[in-house]
Amino acid sequence: MILINLLPHREEKRKRRRTAYFAGLGVAAVAGLLAVGVWFAVLESMKASQEERNAYLGSEIKKLETQIKDIANLRAEIDALKARQKAVEDLQADRNVPVHLLNELVKQTPEGVYLTSIKQAGQVVTVIGVAQTNERVSEFLRNTLYSSPWLERPELIEIKAAVAAQGRSSRLFDFSMRVSIKRPQAPADAASAPAAKTAAAGAKAS
Repeated sequence: MILINLLPHREEKRKRRRTAYFAGLGVAAVAGLLAVGVWFAVLESMKASQEERNAYLGSEIKKLETQIKDIANLRAEIDALKARQKAVEDLQADRNVPVHLLNELVKQTPEGVYLTSIKQAGQVVTVIGVAQTNERVSEFLRNTLYSSPWLERPELIEIKAAVAAQGRSSRLFDFSMRVSIKRPQAPADAASAPAAKTAAAGAKAS
């Protein structure tokens, strides 16, 4: 009977299996490290690309902020110029206000009404006069309210019977009223308003 010792063969097989196992672990570890390294490189590339975009957006935002400041400064300058222009126009218009005021009072004062005092404080004028009847005063108020391009918001302060004077046969009434001065709309503005409305309607229709 022949006896064969198989222990060295089995031991050698176990060593080969152990070596292959550890080699597989090493390969898996290296593959894992390579995968992690590649993913880390991809992340770094994406991060660098995003940082570059952020830097570009930041520079563009700064440019826009500078442009916005320039636009705001231009608007402020335009508003200041418009305010100066309006102030000059108002001064030029105010120079002629007394003339227009007197002309309007003459035109709107009905027969039987006599003005004895006219006082202006800013845009408000106080008128004191004498009327033959209360109806004449009412007519004067209506005229200044509806028929005058320079006068508005008439307000009767007081009306009372005048003290009878020697030789006065008819009864008169003393009255006082306030009226505001307004500037009539310029013809250019009046013509531009319908044109602007027509242009806006055309824009909506298109």
